Amino acid sequence: MKTEKFITLISFILIIFYGEAQQNEIFLINGEIINQNKLPIADAYIYNLSSQSHTHSSSNGLFKLANCSLGDTIQVGILGYKTQKFTLVKEDAYKKHTITLEEKTVQLDELVIGKIKNPLNSIVAIDLQTTPVNNSQEIMRKVPGLIIGQHAGGGKAEQIFLRGFDVDHGTDVSLKVDGMPVNMVSHAHGQGYSDLHFLIPETIQKIEFGKGPYYANQGNFNTAGYADFSTKNSIDKNNISVSFGYFNTLRTLGMFNLTESSKKNSAYMAIEYIESDGPFESPQNFNRINLFAKYRAILENSDQIILTASHFTSDWDASGQIPQREVDNGNITRFGAIDDTEGGETSRSNFNIQLLKTLKDGGGLTANAYISNYNFDLFSNFTFFLEDPVNGDQIRQTEQRNIYGFNTNYSNKKYFGTTSIKYNHGIGIRFDDINNIELSKTKSRNETLQQIQLGDVNQTNFYTFFNASFNTGKFEISPGLRLDYFKFLYNNKLETNYQTLSKSKTIVNPKLNVSYNANDNLQVFIKSGIGFHSNDARVILQEDTRKLLPRAYGLDIGGVWKPSKKLILNSTLWYLLSEEELVYVGDAGIIEPSGKSRRYGLDFGARYQLSPKIYFDSDLTLTTARSLEAISGEDYIPLAPDFTLTGGISFNDIQNFSGGLQFRYIDNRPANEDNSIIAEGYFVSDFNLNYSINNFTIGISIENIFDTEWNETQFATNSQLSNETVPVEEIHFTPGTPFNAKATITYKF
Repeated sequence: MKTEKFITLISFILIIFYGEAQQNEIFLINGEIINQNKLPIADAYIYNLSSQSHTHSSSNGLFKLANCSLGDTIQVGILGYKTQKFTLVKEDAYKKHTITLEEKTVQLDELVIGKIKNPLNSIVAIDLQTTPVNNSQEIMRKVPGLIIGQHAGGGKAEQIFLRGFDVDHGTDVSLKVDGMPVNMVSHAHGQGYSDLHFLIPETIQKIEFGKGPYYANQGNFNTAGYADFSTKNSIDKNNISVSFGYFNTLRTLGMFNLTESSKKNSAYMAIEYIESDGPFESPQNFNRINLFAKYRAILENSDQIILTASHFTSDWDASGQIPQREVDNGNITRFGAIDDTEGGETSRSNFNIQLLKTLKDGGGLTANAYISNYNFDLFSNFTFFLEDPVNGDQIRQTEQRNIYGFNTNYSNKKYFGTTSIKYNHGIGIRFDDINNIELSKTKSRNETLQQIQLGDVNQTNFYTFFNASFNTGKFEISPGLRLDYFKFLYNNKLETNYQTLSKSKTIVNPKLNVSYNANDNLQVFIKSGIGFHSNDARVILQEDTRKLLPRAYGLDIGGVWKPSKKLILNSTLWYLLSEEELVYVGDAGIIEPSGKSRRYGLDFGARYQLSPKIYFDSDLTLTTARSLEAISGEDYIPLAPDFTLTGGISFNDIQNFSGGLQFRYIDNRPANEDNSIIAEGYFVSDFNLNYSINNFTIGISIENIFDTEWNETQFATNSQLSNETVPVEEIHFTPGTPFNAKATITYKF
């Protein structure tokens, strides 16, 4: 009897012990995050409220979360979707979770700074949803602190200003779309030329950006910063949109599903057509057509293959940059012209294939391969009759190129107790085959007077990088290293004897970033790194330049703070030292080296949600930019902005109305090295209002609502008119758009 009682007692103890062991067993859960259309959601946050372990879903929507036990509460969320919670039970240790998140309007109080990978990019995601982009010029304005200006009839790439740089058309800002580069190396008009007009605004899903040279996966041109645009993989509804506006402006847009959206595949296409004469006395005759198509297939294990094809073509006439003196003396109006035979045409066709794959070791592989065919033909006249008093100084810049390339990025995450290590590395190559790149003197766009440059360029860029993130407690330490190899080839067709000029160069750049999550509402960071930009192959092969790939050394110290549920503040103190301001002047076919430079400043941003449907945003920059190899007082860097301010207020779904008021301000800034010529600042406001009923939306948008007289782009230029005997250096400008209204009707079905 005693023996039986003893056995019963031992059995009871074993049952209790075994049950507790089962209860306290540490295991890993895995699964996928999808939306209501059964499509993967990337970057969702999966958080164990009990053990505080956390992870993010991959680009395939997959996740693995370690340090889980029975009874733990798991929270899943991402901005724009309703948060879900569930408690782990015994079966959860052995099954794959499929978690469906329901879409909802973004609310600022849902943004938990300590639980997202990049708070500043999440802020831009909110901006994009609360104030959607409705024209191509607004795309880059979504990057906080970035200012753009158009100065050639709407068809030429915009001039970019960021962190004290007059980036021209892209020399110090790297731009990509779905992993495909936008910047053009050794371009006929200027190094880094970036024409983003092939991107239809309504197809944009998200914008990822960074300022400074701190990112190992970013290479050439990433000195002031970078912006990567991702297009939508699917659309919810078909839509047709038609817009009519001042200055004979017309825009039509159609977006159509090509298949029924499902978990297995989706496909859609978009067609955009624009025409406008602009506010100028000589009509711009501008027109552009964009064709875009995208197909996504989801394979086993949620792997994805994405195919994208697009074609863009545009042509225009332009009134050019006009001299201030001719406006002051009344010979022309602000919208007149000295030479209205300027203009051009351009086209770009792209094919891009992307692979998103989960590997057996738990890592993820993203890769893309692309082909682009690009053509460019531009006629300009900046100095009028300075060099040729008889025929004038019109020039032609033209080229035809094919771009081939691929990128790969492998990422994985390992756990060592309470420390996690996430690492990623990749390789890639880009090859530009540029034919008949030409700079010529012309007359009336139909007569070539002299060929200044003519040749073929082949340029290869191979790269590899490695980046790791050590996450321990509240700290994340991220060292990185990037290697770039360049090969430059040039055949000068104006030489009597055939000769191939060639040079190669390898550069290695380290990065180190540290962030500290003080709590869920405060993150501080230090970023450091070295970046670079290449220069035009024709120049570095024909002239003795001091730096083939001049470096830029940067440091950022800042933070993101959420002092209340509805307010988010971000601020950064930054410093950037450039080894060499190598600038290729495509308009003259020469190089202008100006030695070392130094820039430093403050970025500050604020986002405040006044109510669930009313949202305020603002970004401010203060910058000092100086040359280090010029004497004091003559060390200004021309056109470098020293103060900018952007912002606005928007509202959504208030009794079927939505809209907002946006503004941008740039201060007076030096136009030349001794600050004797000033580029005047401006304050411009835009307004839009939309009303939706059933499947229809009717809207009106107004540019420059207060009809401000402003100069969109300005340059200190030495020019001479046909009736002048000596040249004059002064401001030459392209006038900003006056009051301009446009009405739009959209039908979704």
